[in-house]
Amino acid sequence: MATESGPEETKVSDRGMVTIPAALRRRLDIEAGDKLRWTVDDDGDLSVEVLHQREGVFDDFEPVDAGETDAVALESEFGAE
Repeated sequence: MATESGPEETKVSDRGMVTIPAALRRRLDIEAGDKLRWTVDDDGDLSVEVLHQREGVFDDFEPVDAGETDAVALESEFGAE
């Protein structure tokens, strides 16, 4: 994939990590918490799909009091509506 100014390159670290260039992160609206889905086709070409998962992952869960804290009473402190 290329940005408007040309192709971007990054180096793979010894731990297998890469950095997504800032211009691509901005262009594709990639932020912390998003996931990337990596796919290799039969020709060996790699593609990456951005899966936006920043917030709302646990919106369907209700707070449960496990006995150590009053989770229901503290729910509002963590941004729940």
